[in-house]
Amino acid sequence: MTLLTILFDGVAYGMLLFVLACGLAVTLGLMNFVNLAHGAFAMAGGYVCAVLVNQAGWPFLAALPLAFLASAAIGAVLERLLYRHLYTRSHLDQVLFSVGLVFMSVAAVDYIMGSSRVFMQLPEALQGQIDLFGVGIGRYRLMIIVICGLLTVGLQLTLAKTRFGSRLRAAVDDPRVASGLGINVPQVFALTFAFGCGLAGFGGALSAEILGLDPYFPLKFMIYFLIVVTVGGSSSITGPFLASLMLGIGDVAGKYYLPKLGPFVIYTIMIVILIWRPNGLFGRTAAR
Repeated sequence: MTLLTILFDGVAYGMLLFVLACGLAVTLGLMNFVNLAHGAFAMAGGYVCAVLVNQAGWPFLAALPLAFLASAAIGAVLERLLYRHLYTRSHLDQVLFSVGLVFMSVAAVDYIMGSSRVFMQLPEALQGQIDLFGVGIGRYRLMIIVICGLLTVGLQLTLAKTRFGSRLRAAVDDPRVASGLGINVPQVFALTFAFGCGLAGFGGALSAEILGLDPYFPLKFMIYFLIVVTVGGSSSITGPFLASLMLGIGDVAGKYYLPKLGPFVIYTIMIVILIWRPNGLFGRTAAR
């Protein structure tokens, strides 16, 4: 039964990693933009949710959509004012700019919210465990699996089956031709960037209870977001999703069976996969 518990906790952790990182997969893989400040938007969503729940007394499930909308709004404003000027710049310029934003966000949140770690006050319905076939399953982690699973399916269908997904792929592959066909490329990029930031904020709100929340959240988990996108490949959503599950299960199992070496398991998995497939599980050589 211990194995099933580890598997369940690993899947929940992997789902959480995916929601946190899939916004980066969208901006990096579909927009070819390296946004290392992605964790700052996750932190913003987490703090919005924490303030609404812990201080304003909002129900947790009602605060989650507000976390998404707040992070998406911040992303839309920054995309309009700052990010859009860097789409055609080199990846080095994008990295330096976004890292600078990370340190600015850390300083700002530390000044406004303080440096103490924040956890979410969950409703009683999401606390404790339920017994399923003799396996203790955390209610909150079960909710994470359900919500993240539905979100993953919806995101995949949106990008693969909708007109907006087709317009986004066309805008990324050849912006000039897409503009000639009547596609408003700046608007498509703005909506995509805002949506990716919103997903980060949503993931930050969900993860606050498990990972904790403090001003250094973007720095502590930046490497995890990059590992998910690197291992999965940045050309699709399927790759980061499978990579998140693999890394989540490997991380939980490693910390249980090898407590002293547990933190290194996730890096070992990354190295082995990248030696086997340098472009990631579902990666491809970039066309641009």
